[in-house]
Amino acid sequence: FSGLYKVVADKTPYASIEEITRKVSIGPTRFGHPCFYSPEDIKLANLTIKQGEQITFNSVEEVNGTMAVNCGVVRNNQSHSFTLPLSQEGKFYECEDDQIYTLKEIAEWKIPKCRNRIVKLSNALHTWDSSNPLPENFDGCLILTPVYEVQAVMKFRKDIVHILSDLDVEVKDITDCYDINSFLQPLSLEDVFERTSKEFPMVAEIMEGPSGSQKPYNLLHTVHKKYQATRVLASEIRSDSPKRHFLIPMSYKGKFKRRPREFPTAYDLEIARSEKEQLHVVATKAFDSPHKELFSVLVGDQFLVQQCQTSEVLYEGSKKVIDVLACEQILSDTYKKVLLPMYMEGGFVEVIHDKKQYQLSEICKEFRLPFNVKVSVRDLSVEEDVLAAVPGLQFEEEITDSYLLISSASSPVESWEIPVYRLNMSVHLLSKDVQAIVPPVTKTTVEEITEEQYYMVRRYENKNLHPPPRPPKKPT
Repeated sequence: FSGLYKVVADKTPYASIEEITRKVSIGPTRFGHPCFYSPEDIKLANLTIKQGEQITFNSVEEVNGTMAVNCGVVRNNQSHSFTLPLSQEGKFYECEDDQIYTLKEIAEWKIPKCRNRIVKLSNALHTWDSSNPLPENFDGCLILTPVYEVQAVMKFRKDIVHILSDLDVEVKDITDCYDINSFLQPLSLEDVFERTSKEFPMVAEIMEGPSGSQKPYNLLHTVHKKYQATRVLASEIRSDSPKRHFLIPMSYKGKFKRRPREFPTAYDLEIARSEKEQLHVVATKAFDSPHKELFSVLVGDQFLVQQCQTSEVLYEGSKKVIDVLACEQILSDTYKKVLLPMYMEGGFVEVIHDKKQYQLSEICKEFRLPFNVKVSVRDLSVEEDVLAAVPGLQFEEEITDSYLLISSASSPVESWEIPVYRLNMSVHLLSKDVQAIVPPVTKTTVEEITEEQYYMVRRYENKNLHPPPRPPKKPT
C-alpha cells in the first residue's frame, strides 16, 4: 500500500537493554538506529546520562567479554559515545520520531517483536481515490499488526514461494542431506550492490520483478558494474497539486531558459543573491515597516538587491542592532538606497534579463538551487522528452544515487541504469565468471518518480544545504 507514515512513539516502556535488543531492530542501516530515553539518570563510569536525554542505539557487540549496545548522545552539537550492557535495567521509552517511512520500512524495522505499531498517515501524501481502503479525509491513526510469512525457494522452481506462518504443517530440518548451493539464492538489488567491485560483471536472472513495471528488462541480463551518479531533483511548477517530480541525469542534452523565482521574505533574497549578477525583483505584496529607519514597500516597487548588513533601529525606547538587506529602489530616472528588514514577510518575484539558453551542468555550476527553468530545446537524443511538455520546472537540489548498469545478455545493444533503492526486485546470479567487456551504449533517461519516492529522496537530503533559520521579527 503506497503512502508515507509517521511512527507514533510506543508508550509502553522496556524493562532492560536486553529486552530492547530482543524486540527492536538494531542494525547498520539508517533505519536501524532507534532512540530511547530514561526517566531517571543513568550513571556510567565517565558519563551521566540525564533523565529524558535522547539515547541513540547504534549496534550490538561484545565488549570485554560482555554483550553491550554502542550508544550515543548529542550535547551542544557534540556527540558522546558510550556502551550500555544488556544487563542494564530500568525503564526505557521510545523517543518521538519525526521521520516518515513507507509501510515496507515500518514492517522491516519499526515494529518491535510481540508488539503492534501505531502510525499516522503523513499529510505529504494525503490523496484519496476510490481504490483507497481508508475513508476520505482520514486523519486518524492506524494500528499495524504484522502478519508474518516465510519466503522460500524450491529445488526445481525458479520463483519465490510465499508460505503463511500460521500454516499448520510439520517441517523437518534436512539441511545436512542437501547441498545448499543447488538451491537458488535470491538477492535484492541492494544485495547485488553490496558485492565488491571485483565481482562485476556478472550474469543475473530475475526471480521476482517490480509489479506493474514497463521497463525493458529481459529475464537474463549482464550486470556490468555498480556506481553512484549525480541527478538533479526537479519538480513541476504549479500552484495546485499533485506536482510531477523528476530525476534528471547530468547527461541530459536539452537546453533551458530561466523562469522567474518567487521569494516570500527579504531573507530569501539574501539567500538567492549571487556575485554573478545583480538580483532584480518586483514587490508583489505591501509591507509597512515598524521602524522609521527602514523602508516600507508598496506593490510594484522594484529593487536591485545589494548586500546584507546591520542597522540601528529604535525599539521600545532603546536602540537595537538588527540585520537588514541593503537594496536600491528603481525609480523612473534614478536609484534610491533603502534598507529592508531581513524578517520582512512580503513577496517578491524575479525580473529576468538573461535570455541565454543553458545546459543542465552550466546551471548547477553557475547558480544556486532552487532555480526555475523551462525547456527551450528538447533533448533530441531520445524519442520523447518528458520534460519538454512541462511548462515550468524548479531544480531543487543535486542528489547522489546508487545504480547498477545492466544490459540484455542475449542482445547487448544498449545498457540501462537501474536505481538500486527505488526498484523492488529479486534476482539470482547465474555466473560471476563473466569475461570483462566494454558495456554497450548507456541509455540514461529522465526518471519520473512518484510522490512517495520524491519524499523519500528529500528525506535524506544533505542537511548542510539548508540555510539557517530566519531571523526573529523582534530585535533582540
